[in-house]
Amino acid sequence: MSVHVFKLPDLGEGTVSAEVVNWLVKPGDVLKEDQPLVEMSTDKAVVEIPAPVSGRVLTINGKPGDVIAVGSELATFDTAGGGAAPAPGKAAAATGGTTPAHASAAPPKQPAPASAIAAGESAQVRASPATRRRAQEAGLDLASVAGTGTSGRITPDDLQTALAARGTPASAGAPPTAAKPAGTKAAAAGEVQEIPVIGIRRVIAQRMSEAARSIPHFSYVEEVDISALHAMREHMNAIAPKGAAPLSYLPFIVAALVRALQRYPQCNAHYDAAREVVLRHRAVHVGIATQTSEGLKVPVVRNADQLKLRALAAEISRVTTAARDRSAKREELSGSTITVTSLGKLGGIASTPIINMPEVAIIGVNRAVERPMVVAGAVAIRRMMNLSSSFDHRFVDGADAAGLIQALRDLLEHPATIFIAE
Repeated sequence: MSVHVFKLPDLGEGTVSAEVVNWLVKPGDVLKEDQPLVEMSTDKAVVEIPAPVSGRVLTINGKPGDVIAVGSELATFDTAGGGAAPAPGKAAAATGGTTPAHASAAPPKQPAPASAIAAGESAQVRASPATRRRAQEAGLDLASVAGTGTSGRITPDDLQTALAARGTPASAGAPPTAAKPAGTKAAAAGEVQEIPVIGIRRVIAQRMSEAARSIPHFSYVEEVDISALHAMREHMNAIAPKGAAPLSYLPFIVAALVRALQRYPQCNAHYDAAREVVLRHRAVHVGIATQTSEGLKVPVVRNADQLKLRALAAEISRVTTAARDRSAKREELSGSTITVTSLGKLGGIASTPIINMPEVAIIGVNRAVERPMVVAGAVAIRRMMNLSSSFDHRFVDGADAAGLIQALRDLLEHPATIFIAE
């Protein structure tokens, strides 16, 4: 037996540890090199770590929710192949470490079936772990599926289409029941279910608590008549080049925000608490709060101030799609200087968004609805939208916060001015 000890690698940007989210293998499984091994969560994103070598998994270190230091043992492999996995005690002795309690209780594993090894052949295909699991359970080789996602990534819809074309029953293509994370207690009818807070959800909880605890939030709500903006948007969609994605309100709002920040640069800033310094940014890197299956992520549209409207719309679509399908790079999920958050049709009348630290402002977009309004002394139906925003009152005075939102309102109510250079 030849034992390979795999230690948690440096995941970049000064990461010193990562949290185990989900093991994609178990002791006894036979893997190919680069086949998905484990999902780890950093403070930026969930990262899928592949197997460094081909071989049989001897031990895995950590259960979902455990934090592993960079350089610590993550898993061990028998790279010689062949025989059954050794007894847990022998594996621990061979690796010079300890076997996790949850692994030592498991009996020796039989060799993995050939189908499990073959599934590793398609591990190079770009797809999420859930999509891979669905394909494997349905007996479908992902290499035969055309991906329509970013860089050819296979989306859940791509997989569903392939399964339907093959005639696979819906039940075979349905997402498998998620394995319960360690520590989850199944609840009988009428009982309470305990769900461990791990991964992205834990990071969100920690960040929201820290932001609410340390930042004196000041919220400001303003209503905006977007009737003219709506008409411009409808016209631009009608004359759009063939194949162009329809424009939503969001790229117009971001473009207007870029213009408004020229007058209120104190809102495009970070607060460095360690040095007690406010960092005003010349470039505008807009975070787009995005709901994903794993919770809220904030992918970043970099240099939004340099992009024209359709390029801005395309980039917003690209980064939010990458955040949802987990293809976003780490650097695409950090570095925003101000954040825009919108629930679209679920946006409600008003909200009190929590600032995305270390930023000092966040712009909340509420639902657009038609309402009767008094215009030039007469009642008229207008399309209205509220902007609900929060500011760090330590560094943004109330007058400046109101000034920014009113400037944004004026631009949106007269949308041609968004594109006219002063």
